[in-house]
Amino acid sequence: MKKLKYIIVASIAIATMGSCKKFLDINKNPNSATESTPELVLPQALTSTGNAMVGYNSYGGWQVGYMANAGGFGGFGSALTYNYGQNDYNGLWNLYDNLQDYQYIIEKTGDDPLYANYNAIARIMKAMGFQMLVDQYNNIPYTNALKGSANVAPSYDNAEDIYRDLYSQLDQAITIINNAASQFPLNPGTTSFGSADPIFKGNMTSWKQLANTLKLKLLIRASAKSTFSGVTPSFDAAGFITADVISNPGYGKVDGQQNPMWSTYHSSVAGASAQSGRSNITTNYVVTFYNGVKLLDANRAKAIYRGGTSPIRNQLGITDDNVPEAPANGPVWFSGNGSTFAFGDDPDGTTSAKSAVGVLKGRNMGMVIMLAAESYFLQAEARVKGILTSGATAKDLFEDGIEASFTYLYKNSTGNIAANPLNLTNPVADAASYLTDNGTSKLVNFDLATTNAEKLEAIITQKYIALNFIHGHEAWNEFRRTGYPTISGTAANTTFVSVLSAATTPDKLLGRVQYPASEYQINSKNVPSGITVFGSYVFWDRRN
Repeated sequence: MKKLKYIIVASIAIATMGSCKKFLDINKNPNSATESTPELVLPQALTSTGNAMVGYNSYGGWQVGYMANAGGFGGFGSALTYNYGQNDYNGLWNLYDNLQDYQYIIEKTGDDPLYANYNAIARIMKAMGFQMLVDQYNNIPYTNALKGSANVAPSYDNAEDIYRDLYSQLDQAITIINNAASQFPLNPGTTSFGSADPIFKGNMTSWKQLANTLKLKLLIRASAKSTFSGVTPSFDAAGFITADVISNPGYGKVDGQQNPMWSTYHSSVAGASAQSGRSNITTNYVVTFYNGVKLLDANRAKAIYRGGTSPIRNQLGITDDNVPEAPANGPVWFSGNGSTFAFGDDPDGTTSAKSAVGVLKGRNMGMVIMLAAESYFLQAEARVKGILTSGATAKDLFEDGIEASFTYLYKNSTGNIAANPLNLTNPVADAASYLTDNGTSKLVNFDLATTNAEKLEAIITQKYIALNFIHGHEAWNEFRRTGYPTISGTAANTTFVSVLSAATTPDKLLGRVQYPASEYQINSKNVPSGITVFGSYVFWDRRN
């Protein structure tokens, strides 16, 4: 065994914990946020949701094959065995802190017509956050949660009941927006609401589109169950998300203000390399969707990876002397200005010469709340399943999702497509070339997918590719729900399962994470018993 350069202890859990600032907690008295105003709480709440995506992405990325352990590091522990305890991934539960902020806005604004749109936005984001929690923990505190000192030990609600109520809450949010009197400004104060809304800059049509898309996600994720039995799907005329939903409160090269993904995986403001970016590399499995083994996708590989179709990679759990170490000049997910881009350089998006693309675009890049690609793939699946019965065809939506993935990756940190040393400037043409280059694959050529099962596999596989190192939790959710992308055997090119898996399940994968230790200490009378990481599943999991 090679001498370890660094020792890390549950690095991914630490990264997850560090991604969410704790403002409020369901087991603690509300702090000073209750003395604030909706104008001040909303922007920090939206920013906190974006920050939380770092930990969720990291957690899911390890489970679904986006990330593996690099050589030269040790102490990964349960990250390689999946034998997670009550202290692993506690940061996921910290999303309740963020939800408390949205609850404060809802309660503070009430029926005040001046604040109708504040109320609606908070409801939409609260629904998103609760779905994220259900998708990891199944039954959780909901009805009696977010009450602060009024109920520090809330009861747990059934996950399917929560899903149904989230759908209703999103409908209510849309109704509030539609009924808001036009003469009332979004922000009743003198400050432009654009600065208080780091996501849509006060565009309420876009907020309705997000609400519609979240409703669609709820319906699809529970589509194999009777959760929405008797519900006739309906959506506001605003339609669904067609552009990437990005939160950017003004990230930049300032301590505490640079993009949290950049801080976690690239470097600090001072230029110190981030340990998570050095100790983690990509996997042999996911690279097969770029290097021609499963699919050929050289352009997106060039955008995402240092090394393009041949990045430094490993199979999760292998720790012998042959495991490659992370690149000396930066994280594997940072393509920068090509192979000559030095780790110490400072891509800030302000000049084309320093315009990085891919998933780590720069210190000032925004945080992804939802990709347009995900929206299109949700719509494509909805067409296949008959949830949507009009509009674009499943094939058109599927191909729109692929094009949207190229488009996001080709944008720089300012959200623009501009000249860059990698010459990735035409996502439409490159997406079309991708369809041609993989024309014999059912995973790309939708016409070859003749059964609904084949169509679903194509859609989820393309979603998996689009979410790579952006929203790992969503890819992990979809794998647990559908079994796609397909894995088999034990070879590095055919499975992302850790070779050190301690799972007792047939697929050698975990079902879910444990409730955090704090719940067993503070809320022991209500936290569900008998939960295991191997064999306990979220209600929509296909393995139930």
